[in-house]
Order: sequence, then C-alpha cells, then structure tokens
Amino acid sequence: MAHYIAVIDWALQPGEDFLAGRYSRRHSLAFDGGVEIAASASPHVVPAPWSAADAVDPEEMLVAAIADCHMLSFLHVARDAGLVVTAYQDRAEGVMRKNPEGRIAVTRVTLRPVIAFDGGCPAPDVLEQLHHRAHETCYIANSVRTEIVVEAP
Repeated sequence: MAHYIAVIDWALQPGEDFLAGRYSRRHSLAFDGGVEIAASASPHVVPAPWSAADAVDPEEMLVAAIADCHMLSFLHVARDAGLVVTAYQDRAEGVMRKNPEGRIAVTRVTLRPVIAFDGGCPAPDVLEQLHHRAHETCYIANSVRTEIVVEAP
C-alpha cells in the first residue's frame, strides 16, 4: 500500500474579513519530494482579488492529474506493446457543471494527446486500444467519477 502526502498552508492575513468572505484564497501546497506550488481557488469560482489567477487551482490540478496519469499509463502500455514513444503532448480540458445529483463537479475531462513514435504512428485501431488499456490502468481514472474522453488525432 502506498501513501501520499500533500501539505496545505493557508493563513488569514491582517486586514482581511473572514466572515464577510473578503480574504485571500492564496495558499501553498507542498509535496513529499520537496516541490512547493502556489495555489488558490479558481478565479471562475472566487473572483479577484480573493483568488489568484497566477496560482494553480483544484480544478486544474484534477485535470492535470487525470491527464498526467493517462500519459504515464500510456507510456507503460506502449512499451509493453513494443512501441517506442519519443514525445507526448496533451492539452487536456476539464468542464465543470452540475452532475446528475445537481452538485457542481468536474463532469468531463477531454484528453487530446499528440504522440510521436519511433518508426511512425501505429494504426488507429491499435492506438485506440492502447488508450483504452491506459485508461483502464490509470489509478486516477479509477478513482474519479468524471467522464474521461480521449480525442486522439
């Protein structure tokens, strides 16, 4: 069993009014490998100046986690299939709306990977099967209810 730690650090700043909602949502996230990033509520959810557009928000992190896990899983299944991937780029997009229970959620994440292979791209059906296997083995995809769609070129 693996354990993962994320340390969140936020504090009310002098002059902010917590009860009136006039406080910064900027905070830091630190991970066990030593990486620390600036984080905030999304400006789409909490307007400026109480959010920070230059910081990562939870919705972006969820989309990135899904896309990153799919990429790592894809690299693994491609290697198992004897293919050599030389580059992988994705511009993943998440959509937030009401879910069937009427709650706001990231309901769909669309992955748009552009992948380069040594020796050329495999046939479309092989590529589709690799993405399917990657999706099935992705720990993050297995952990969320969000619809995940792969739009490969």
